[in-house]
Amino acid sequence: MSPPKDRGTKRQPGPTRGRESGPAEEWREPIPRLREPRYSQSVERGLAILECFTPERPVRGIAELADELGMSRSTTHRYALTLTALGYLVRASGRRYRLGLRVTHLGLGAMGATSLRQHARPHLEELARRAPYTLAIFVLDGPEALCVDCVHPLRLSQRPLRAVLHRGARLPAHRTAAGKLLVAHLPEREQREVLAELIVQRRGPAESQAAGGRAALRRELAMIVEEGLARSEGELGEGLCEIAAPVRSQTGEVYTALSMTAHGAAISLAQLERSLGPHLVSTADRISAQLGFRREDERR
Repeated sequence: MSPPKDRGTKRQPGPTRGRESGPAEEWREPIPRLREPRYSQSVERGLAILECFTPERPVRGIAELADELGMSRSTTHRYALTLTALGYLVRASGRRYRLGLRVTHLGLGAMGATSLRQHARPHLEELARRAPYTLAIFVLDGPEALCVDCVHPLRLSQRPLRAVLHRGARLPAHRTAAGKLLVAHLPEREQREVLAELIVQRRGPAESQAAGGRAALRRELAMIVEEGLARSEGELGEGLCEIAAPVRSQTGEVYTALSMTAHGAAISLAQLERSLGPHLVSTADRISAQLGFRREDERR
């Protein structure tokens, strides 16, 4: 059965490439065009919609998307609903949308965790020279904080952390400062979805485990956004304290967190925050700048 007719899209995925005239150019199979049987029109349209969202125009309406792509409004709305259900778009207000967290995950996959490590690693190693505690880079994966890279000091008091914090480690987001920071900066709807998946049960005496619950966590998340720094004490593990600062993407979104973890026997949480918190924040800012983020005053 042939697909229903529509006006198609104005955008094309790229020029058709055949054999290049230069001898050094490698021959590539031509990119399939919209009307070729082997080409999925649905995939092309869905991706074309996502490409309409830019840092300059982060929120788009159905009418303007349809006009820009040359598609009917009903077709555009149907694709937008599908992309929203899959997490690639998020409803803003009315029939307006913005990119969802799943797009960030794709971006991380495209640039690769390896690329993120390459950007962050020199900064981690520089900070490690003045702060003899465990440093780690985290991204959020659903209700879990995923460790992308980690630098451990040589001091004996930090060695037990190697079993907890290592590249590829997955930790409940609400039990780490980095995870809480990432959840705190999610858009409201996505934050609700993540919190719904979390089992909010803090470490500690049984009678206090259910004391705060989600309400206390929500208050803590709001405080993290306001202060720009997240804290954790005894939640990641007994005697462990942690602070975390945001790393921003080119669009200003917080999709990565830089954390510093120490054992309470070596330094208290208050001392860690007071003496090394500013260094952690400045290191996170340098990584953000390398990823393309510019503050408002730097864009003028």
